[in-house]
Amino acid sequence: MGKGDITRCRVIHHVLRQKAREFGNRPFLYFEDRTFGYEELDAASDRAAAGLLALGLRMGDKVALMMGNRPEFLFMWFGISKVGAVEVPINVAHRGDILTYMLDKADCRVVIAEAAFLDQLAPAIEGLSKVERLVILDDPGEKKASLTTLWVDFRKLMDNDGSYQAVDVTWADPFAILFTSGTTGPSKGALMPHNYALFMGELVMGFAEYTESDCLYNALPLFHGNAQLLSAMPALMSGARMVLARRFSASRFWSEVEKYQCTAFNYIGSIIPILLKAAPKAEDSRNPLRIMVGGGCPEDLFGVVEARFGLSLVEGYGMSELGLPLGNGPGQHKRGTIGKPTPGYQVKVVADNGLEVSPGILGELLVRPEKPYTMMLEYYRMPEETVEAWRDLWFHTGDYVVEDPEGYFRFVDRKKDALRRGGENISSYEVEKIINSHPAVRDSAAIAVKSELAEDEVMVCLELSPDAGLTPEALLDYCQECMAYFMVPRYVRIMETLPRTPTLRVQKAVLRREGITADTWDRVKTGYEIRR
Repeated sequence: MGKGDITRCRVIHHVLRQKAREFGNRPFLYFEDRTFGYEELDAASDRAAAGLLALGLRMGDKVALMMGNRPEFLFMWFGISKVGAVEVPINVAHRGDILTYMLDKADCRVVIAEAAFLDQLAPAIEGLSKVERLVILDDPGEKKASLTTLWVDFRKLMDNDGSYQAVDVTWADPFAILFTSGTTGPSKGALMPHNYALFMGELVMGFAEYTESDCLYNALPLFHGNAQLLSAMPALMSGARMVLARRFSASRFWSEVEKYQCTAFNYIGSIIPILLKAAPKAEDSRNPLRIMVGGGCPEDLFGVVEARFGLSLVEGYGMSELGLPLGNGPGQHKRGTIGKPTPGYQVKVVADNGLEVSPGILGELLVRPEKPYTMMLEYYRMPEETVEAWRDLWFHTGDYVVEDPEGYFRFVDRKKDALRRGGENISSYEVEKIINSHPAVRDSAAIAVKSELAEDEVMVCLELSPDAGLTPEALLDYCQECMAYFMVPRYVRIMETLPRTPTLRVQKAVLRREGITADTWDRVKTGYEIRR
């Protein structure tokens, strides 16, 4: 295609088709004991596209995917793209009203799901007239009877020769609605254009310097943009191979990395402490990984991870709505930072009054793109929220950052997670970083609870490492040696496990809702004294 066709080249399924022509059936995807070549994946997504059209799907229609990591997710992802429809990935943990809300808000006509999630789906779609078909993978068993009018067997959908009428899709057309977590209201569905997906793939390829010789280990859930756009897309675009795990497992991670000779891994911050908790071994550094790309690694653990496992960590900053506006790339890498502005973005830091601040001053990060269709089109069916996010023609991230004298940015906190006590602003991120450095602590979450005064009290919820013991008093003794007096928590709640999402992120909203529980320790009531 010539330059005039660029808007049709920069769509998800065109990349797959191009790579299938270039590499034939060379292996691309490994899943458990199965291997899929580029051509095989392209052909499977052709059958998915033909099956969707046979259901009456049209360009712009919304298709919800509710399944764990498995090859069929990718068949449908590319198949949906080929017919110009819009993927709506659903977190498999959702149920009840929020699941109904998402399917309704996104105008989903078709839901494709594993039979394992029918107990969640059946009540959620009851009375939801927008959902016309429910395509089920695996055997639904007795549950099928209650879904007779909607139910379609996935095998029947895929039972065709892959022939379909091509649909004219361009880089400006939406490929997905990615729901972001609702912090001050209902979850918002970010409507994302095709060019955004390719732009993300290119940025990660640049950060990690991926080539055809690489093999990416993908253990994050495909229903999140992270696994789709920061692992699957760059792997595909670079002509690499990809290992798809059902989920991240510390016990299987290194053996699978070794088995498939994986050279790269896309991580989230909570995975780092899990990997480090394992007892060190002499052979830890003798693994094929050369790079791990992600965010959230505590600054003091960077060197530990790189030295122990013999690899490089590359971190950046991103959001579903806007991609990766900041990152540490080749030749510009500073531990503990989220990097510098990446190509294609403008960024600035502003105070709460909207005025730009100088380096060294805390403020909210604002972002806007320099290239077409590389960020969110809108919050789907939420015009007021779209306008609010884009006020002053800049996207307001809601995150506090500080730029250092060298032009690197440091993440401080979510504005909604920031605490204020005794006239001082407190970063929950900084509190957690210090508490997590205690050898007995596996992970923690710092939240604000209302005090008897007008400001906040600091509460920390934590889970301990296996076989570790720690009293609240001992924890606060440690805190007083490592943090300012006004940061030291008043409340400590030691839990067996912190509530987590399927991507292993701590659910602070759950902890805030529970508040001060019967098992919460209060230093004021016990008479524990803070040194000033």
